[in-house]
Amino acid sequence: MAALRAGGAAEGSIERMRVLPDAVSTAQAAADALGIQVGQIANSLVFRTDQDQPLLVLASGAHRVDTDKLAAELGLRTISRADPKFVRAATGQVIGGVAPVGHPAKLRTVVDVALADHDEIWAAGGVPHAVFPTTFDELVAVTGGTATAVADAR
Repeated sequence: MAALRAGGAAEGSIERMRVLPDAVSTAQAAADALGIQVGQIANSLVFRTDQDQPLLVLASGAHRVDTDKLAAELGLRTISRADPKFVRAATGQVIGGVAPVGHPAKLRTVVDVALADHDEIWAAGGVPHAVFPTTFDELVAVTGGTATAVADAR
């Protein structure tokens, strides 16, 4: 929560942080638990670049990241999903709870433009099953991220 405050997140967002049931292991399950659309879930996905650097992608739960498209967009040869050890080293957090902020060092971050279609989105709170509400603009601002299309338009 301190990292969210330091990044300029709205106090109301922080106060509305929720811990979802253990059974919530997919974006759809999280959306169902919150009573929202799956596209409102901002999945925190860590990738390893061809330069062996972490890349945090905050992707809409409505689709999968097109790694080839995103790598080309970012001027990289390849990106691949990071293993749990790499994720933990890069973020200080475990898969299933990676927050958009609060990492040991600033991560290059991409925020899926599809999230801008929603007035409110929900992102991970730094521990498994914790989520908080935010907006697309706030998410871009607190992460210092770049708004980018991460999947082909449907």
